[in-house]
Amino acid sequence: MEFKKNQIVELYIDDIGNEGEGIGHIDGYALFLKDAVIGDKVRAKIIKTKKNYGFARVEEVIEASKDRVSPRCSKARQCGGCTLQHLAYEKQLEYKFNKVKNCLERIGGLENIEEKMEPILGMEEPFYYRNKAQFPVGYDKEGNLITGFYAGRTHHIIDCTHCMIQHPVNEQILLKVLDYMKKNNITAYDEKTHKGLVRHIVTRVGFKTGEIMVCLVVNGSKKNLRNLEMLVDSLTEVEGMTSICVNINKEKTNRILGSKIEEVYGKPYIYDYIGNVKYQIGPLSFFQVNPTQTKVLYEKAMEYADLKGEETVWDLYCGIGTISLFLAQKAKKVYGVEIVKEAIDDARLNAKMNGFDNAEFFVGKAEEVLPREYEKNGVYADTIVVDPPRKGCDSKLLETMVKMAPKRIVYVSCDPATLARDLKVLSEQGYEVEKVCAVDQFSHSSHVETVVLLQRKNM
Repeated sequence: MEFKKNQIVELYIDDIGNEGEGIGHIDGYALFLKDAVIGDKVRAKIIKTKKNYGFARVEEVIEASKDRVSPRCSKARQCGGCTLQHLAYEKQLEYKFNKVKNCLERIGGLENIEEKMEPILGMEEPFYYRNKAQFPVGYDKEGNLITGFYAGRTHHIIDCTHCMIQHPVNEQILLKVLDYMKKNNITAYDEKTHKGLVRHIVTRVGFKTGEIMVCLVVNGSKKNLRNLEMLVDSLTEVEGMTSICVNINKEKTNRILGSKIEEVYGKPYIYDYIGNVKYQIGPLSFFQVNPTQTKVLYEKAMEYADLKGEETVWDLYCGIGTISLFLAQKAKKVYGVEIVKEAIDDARLNAKMNGFDNAEFFVGKAEEVLPREYEKNGVYADTIVVDPPRKGCDSKLLETMVKMAPKRIVYVSCDPATLARDLKVLSEQGYEVEKVCAVDQFSHSSHVETVVLLQRKNM
């Protein structure tokens, strides 16, 4: 059977894809549908066809799956942030567990891996969990000033000031900023013409400290923001307001933040905690966005590291030292490696602020620093912790890790596919996967974090 664009079809959803999309089949031809759930019977319009598969849009749910729920956010279907809010939370967790398992079996070649997988660690309350938000500012079709989030795979702004996964204080902040802009004729940035002033409103909230930061990203500087004291007076009415600043980004780019910060009110940073460790967070700092689940994630990594107080630990891709300082509570010595100099500056500051004198940090690529320190300076590791970006670990880094022969490797991953690829390499080089635990760090999205313990085989 041949399918054409705009054709209307009815089909049953029998599978779920890598991005959380529903999958249905007609005569063996697979159709991928956003916002569809296994068990749904839907009427859909085909929007794109390939030889063996295509994409369709749900026009009507004829019969709803028992696992379908009504999204708590009215903008969930339009917005690109929550791709799974229509799926019951326990089923989201089941999907993520299986996503990790399938990748480890299919890509990693790890047979019977489910026997080594612990139950996925989900959230008690999977809403209002994010401590950082970046809201683009623009205009709707009628020319009204709006802010919210981009629709999936576009730069079309969905008007949304009340987000169900961001901290609730954001709505109050956004309304105050929009009110200030309207009253003072402050324009929103247009990325097509490169004109207009305010590009984004960035917020950060300390969940434990209650401290709040607001940063306006502008195509100019703070002197272009007329009557800025009016905004300061308004924002400081919000309990916990600690830092107001301006980020300068005059580039023709999709990057949200520029490199220069201008202070407006208070200090140019806030504080927050993960467990007992205190962190200083600036507008440009990388900090995990879900502090509740980050604590869960790091505690699991600590459990797998099983530190007794005499170990030397290397933490690769360490960022601002979030995992490093957790490890420093139990290890004899921790070495952290990160390519971003500003992140290492933060890591050193955080170590000093918490009184850790057993943490040392290196600026550079992990795949260059670790081989250098091992081959030239003879460093060793009892335990290595890696938390790489989505692309996973560099092959040279994996090679050096194997040569160093630590007793344990704790791999923290944000991408099950590259995790599986790297575990396959380590498994072939003398390490055995002992335990796996998925952690729901980004509820209502298809993303999942995973912690894996590998131990060196007796060779």
